[in-house]
Amino acid sequence: MKKLLTALAAFAAFSAQAETLNIAATPVPHAEILEVVKPLLAKEGVELKVRVFTDYVQPNLQVQQKNLDANFFQHQPYLDEFNASRKTELVSVIGVHVEPFGAYSSKHKNLSELPQGATVAIPNDATNGGRALLLLQQAGVIKLKPEAGILATPKDIAENPKAIKVRELEAATLPRVLSQVDAALINTNYALEAKLNPTQDALAIEGSDSPYVNLLVARPDNKDSDAMQKLAKALNSAEVKQFIEEKYKGAVVPAF
Repeated sequence: MKKLLTALAAFAAFSAQAETLNIAATPVPHAEILEVVKPLLAKEGVELKVRVFTDYVQPNLQVQQKNLDANFFQHQPYLDEFNASRKTELVSVIGVHVEPFGAYSSKHKNLSELPQGATVAIPNDATNGGRALLLLQQAGVIKLKPEAGILATPKDIAENPKAIKVRELEAATLPRVLSQVDAALINTNYALEAKLNPTQDALAIEGSDSPYVNLLVARPDNKDSDAMQKLAKALNSAEVKQFIEEKYKGAVVPAF
């Protein structure tokens, strides 16, 4: 009986000390990776609660407004643009993985087959839209102005030999319109959700040296907290690296 009471007292003490982290994430691969992390954090006395979002705006707003502690879905160029345009002050805690960005089509087997006047859909946010245009340039479909960088827009297209029409749409909708356009440039998380295999289905894809590392993002007031640092360490653990490599087989690449 005494041992039982001691065990219960220890459990109660652990429960009282346990911290909770509420994290926003997009479904694939971010929420899946966080599920792997949950038991690792539990051993460290941190309860991880994951709230799944399907857009790229609310996860940042919810963290900025302190409704959630952190999020896991975006890369640095997107975070920088979001902070600048929304007057938020979110910060990177640690980099976790790269999702090589790809071009897909249900009508053509190669981007060289795009017909004159083809319609190509790209994300409508500044950073991913620019990323899409850079990939189209890399594939030889268009040529951008020399000064155009990662925030390139369709107005920066200098050469367009096939007179392609660029449609800017919300990133999450791109897999759903794939059959309605000649090609679509799709973020890997949305491609995976739509059961597309980036390493097999993409007509063009970024290399593993892509600078767009996906980040754990928090606020200046909590990024250095003990619980947040435990989460950061877990996200760069051997267990997570093995999961990413075995689960996604090159569609998602560890950045550590």
